[in-house]
Amino acid sequence: MLSYKRDTYCGQVTENLAGKEVHLSGWVQRARDLGGVVFVWLRDREGLVQLVFDEAVCSHEVFELGRALRSEYVVTCTGEVRMRAENAVNPDLPTGKVEVFVRECELLNKSETPPIYIDDKAEENETVRLKYRYLDLRKPSLQRNLRMRAKIASAVRAYMDGQGFAEVETPVLTKSTPEGARDFLVPSRLHPGSFYALPQSPQIYKQLLMLAGFDKYYQLARCFRDEDNRADRQPEFTQVDVEMSFIDEKDIQTVIEGAFQRVFHDVMGMDIQLPLERITWREAMENYGSDKPDRRFGMLLKNASDLCEGCGFPVFEDAVKEGKCVRGINAEGCADMTRKQIDSLVEFVKTYRAKGLAYVTYTADGGVKSSFNKFLTPEFAEKLRERFSAKPGDILFFVADKDAVAFQSLGALRIEIARRRGLIPEGVYDLFWVTEFPLFEYSEEEGRYVAMHHPFTSWMPEDEAYLENEKDKVRARAYDLVMNGIEMGSGSIRIHRSDMQAKMFKMIGLSDEEAQHRFGFLTDAFKYGTPPHGGFAFGLDRLTMILTGSDSLRDVVAFPKAQGANCLMMETPADVNPEQLEALKIKVDLGE
Repeated sequence: MLSYKRDTYCGQVTENLAGKEVHLSGWVQRARDLGGVVFVWLRDREGLVQLVFDEAVCSHEVFELGRALRSEYVVTCTGEVRMRAENAVNPDLPTGKVEVFVRECELLNKSETPPIYIDDKAEENETVRLKYRYLDLRKPSLQRNLRMRAKIASAVRAYMDGQGFAEVETPVLTKSTPEGARDFLVPSRLHPGSFYALPQSPQIYKQLLMLAGFDKYYQLARCFRDEDNRADRQPEFTQVDVEMSFIDEKDIQTVIEGAFQRVFHDVMGMDIQLPLERITWREAMENYGSDKPDRRFGMLLKNASDLCEGCGFPVFEDAVKEGKCVRGINAEGCADMTRKQIDSLVEFVKTYRAKGLAYVTYTADGGVKSSFNKFLTPEFAEKLRERFSAKPGDILFFVADKDAVAFQSLGALRIEIARRRGLIPEGVYDLFWVTEFPLFEYSEEEGRYVAMHHPFTSWMPEDEAYLENEKDKVRARAYDLVMNGIEMGSGSIRIHRSDMQAKMFKMIGLSDEEAQHRFGFLTDAFKYGTPPHGGFAFGLDRLTMILTGSDSLRDVVAFPKAQGANCLMMETPADVNPEQLEALKIKVDLGE
C-alpha cells in the first residue's frame, strides 16, 4: 500500500526534477488510452502534470489501473520525471516540458461523473456552479483567487501589526441600530421576544474601544447586511476595520495608504507611489458624475447651462429657467455610432431617471447634426464645440435635469460608452482619495435629511453654522478610497462628544427617546472622557476581486450566496423544526 503523503506538488514538477523520482497525489483531470500507453493529467492545487502509464515501465496491474482512471478519481503515485520529446512539449503548461512515467499507483477514491466540468474554459450556468460549489472550487482560477485572498489578508495583518495596531474581535451577536441597510435578526431563546442583530459593521464597538484607550485597533471583521445582491455585493462580507485615537484625517489616510502599498508590493509585485492624490467630492461629481469615479479614461462631464439661455432649444432653455442644469460629455471619436446604438444609450440613461438624451455629432467632413437639428443654430453648435473641445468625429451627449439626475445618468453613460468601445485599459490601478463629502443627503422616500455615511461622522468645524437651516452645505470629515471606479472603503473622523452626538441625532430626525433607546449605551459612554478618534474600513472581498481580475465577488468568496441571497449548495435559508420555533416563542405567519 502506497503512502498518500506526496513529496512534490503536480505544478512543481519541472525540468529541474528530470531523472528524479517523485511521489504525487491528486485528482485525475482527464485520461487518454492510446493502447500500450495511457496518458493521464493529474491535478492538485499547484497545477497539472502529465502521467504516463507505459506497459514497458510499470507492472500489468498498475497499467490496468491507469486504463481504468476517470475524471476526478483521486490517486497517489510514484514515478520518474522524464523530459518530453521536443515535438511533444506543451508550451501552455508550466510542467509542459516533462512527464512522469508511473511505476506505482494506488486508487484512493472513485468519482461519479461530475455535474460540472472542472475546467476554467467551461462555461456553465452559475446556478449549477453554486449548487456544486465544492466541485467548482477545484478549478484552478478559484484556487488562485482564494490563495491570493489569503496572501492579501496576511499582508494586511503583517503591516498593521508592524504599525502597532492591536487586532481585537468584536461581537457577532449585537444590537439592532439604524445604519442604512436592514439588519439580519437573531431571536433569543433565553430572552423570548427579544432579538440580536448581526453587525452591519463593528462601528460602535470600535468607537468604544477608542474610549477604552486601545488607541490603535483593527480586525478582519465579518459584516452582514440584508440588502439586494449584485456583482460587487454579498449579504455577508469581510472588511478590514481600523480605528485610531488622537489623530486627524491625514493620519488615518497615511496608515491605509501604507496598507495598500504593502499589499501591492507583497501580492502583486508592484510599487505604488505615496501619498495618493486627493480630490473633493464636488470635484468628483462635477467631472465624473460619480463619487467613485473611474479615471482610467477621459470623457469628463462639463456644465453647459450658461450657454443654454436663449439657445433656441426649448428643452435646454426650460431646464435652466427651472433652476436645473444642462450637462454633457464628449465621446471622442465615437461619431460613427449607428442610430440603433444611440437609441440604446437613450434607453440606458432612462434607467437612471433621465427623461432623455440629446446629442450633437461633429462629422468627419466638418458637418454638424443632432437630435434637435431643428433648434440647433450654427452659433450654439460652435459654442458647444468650444466648451467640449469637440473635433470632427466626436459626438456630444447631454442631459437636462436636476444636478443629481444629470450626474448619475451621465456618470453611468460615460462608463457604458467606455465599456462598449473598449476604452478602459487593463492592468491599470488608479487609486486615490475622495474627500469632503456632504454630511447629509435628502431622502425623497423619507422626506427628510439623513446621514450620507453614518450618524457618528463629524462635520467640518467651519460648516457648523449651516447645521440648522442649510444642511446641504455641511461637509463631513469623511473620506473614501477609490480604485478603478469602485469604492474600496470609507472612513471619517467621529463625533466624540455627547452634546455633538445628540445634535447629530436631532439633525436626522431622531427623537431624544429613540436616540436613547438605540444609542444610549454609546452616548452614556461618551460622558467618561472619550478621545478624538476616527477610522476607516475597506472591503477585503472587493480588493481581492480587483486584484484577481474577477467580475464578481462570488469568484473570490469560498461559499457565496446566489443573486437571491440564498445558498444553493446548503439550500439555505430553510425551514426549521416547529420545536425550535416553539423554544424561541416564535410563530410564523406568511399570510395568504
